[in-house]
Amino acid sequence: MKAIWKGKVLAESDETVSLENNHYFPHESLNRQFFEISQTISDCPWKGRANYYHIRIGEDINRDAAWHYPEPKEAAKEIKDYVAFWKGIEIKE
Repeated sequence: MKAIWKGKVLAESDETVSLENNHYFPHESLNRQFFEISQTISDCPWKGRANYYHIRIGEDINRDAAWHYPEPKEAAKEIKDYVAFWKGIEIKE
């Protein structure tokens, strides 16, 4: 699987986890040069607290376009150290 935005591969892995119609990519599969830490957080009742990343390609920023659960709850433990995408980022096989 690949996560792509503006023609750039943000992450690529054969080891994604599919959960709630999202593909979660292992942290080590990220092309880190495109990621900036966001201050945004959100809470999910069954997954826990999510932290976000902005995606930057040149002058273009896709704010809070990726998220991860650093310490997920037990029900979502399979996505620890994984990152998911939204906001126009394409997921392709």
